[in-house]
Amino acid sequence: MHGTARASHVVLVTAAALLATACAAAEPESAAGRTDRPTSSPPGTSGPAPSATGSPLATPSGSTQADQRPAGTMARRIRLSIPALGLRDLRVVAYRGTADDRPGTRIQDRGSAATPRGPRGGVGPGQVGNLVVTGHRTTANRPFAELPALRRGDHVLVSGGGRVYDYRIARTLWVSFRDPASRASQSAPVPGRPGVAATDAWITLSTCATPEDHAAGNYWADALGNPEHRIAKIGRLVHVRPRRPG
Repeated sequence: MHGTARASHVVLVTAAALLATACAAAEPESAAGRTDRPTSSPPGTSGPAPSATGSPLATPSGSTQADQRPAGTMARRIRLSIPALGLRDLRVVAYRGTADDRPGTRIQDRGSAATPRGPRGGVGPGQVGNLVVTGHRTTANRPFAELPALRRGDHVLVSGGGRVYDYRIARTLWVSFRDPASRASQSAPVPGRPGVAATDAWITLSTCATPEDHAAGNYWADALGNPEHRIAKIGRLVHVRPRRPG
């Protein structure tokens, strides 16, 4: 009698243990044992650039693809329009060098804007990295005369390679040409953040702060006549579309 009861007790304990193990396997991991992944990435770090309406980056074909972006273009001659400033189809000439060096200054002196390319410059329109565009504010037709008035959310349209790349202004960066690190920051792959790898397409529109410097009694200039400070407007690519003929 005792032997039968003891055997029954062992069977019941074993069954209970098996049931507990099965239930534990069916339950989700506890918060302490789970590695949560962020549901979204902070702006400028990863993921496709949002469009002006918050949708994924639109490809030239009109479709939207959250997992890929246009390759962009390395066209040497592009056009720049800023609707908020009334600027339309400004000629932008690419050259190998850095922002506001001698070749870039010569291009600007002829009334065009300049965009440096290469290891110390930037990328082409729509490409991941920093498209740097410089233009005069007080001389040579003054194409960037009103650039400081550009506001967050304003659009910058860059045409090249049969496409229009639409960037939206996100912030303003002040650059000191007397500080090499500050000067380099405007050409960084992520503008203003040297050393950070770019995962988005950015644009930096840079022009002199001569009126502001002179008003403050600062008449310093480098060998090319650049004042100490530059005003840079930083934008992020939000949309790409085919360029209409004409």
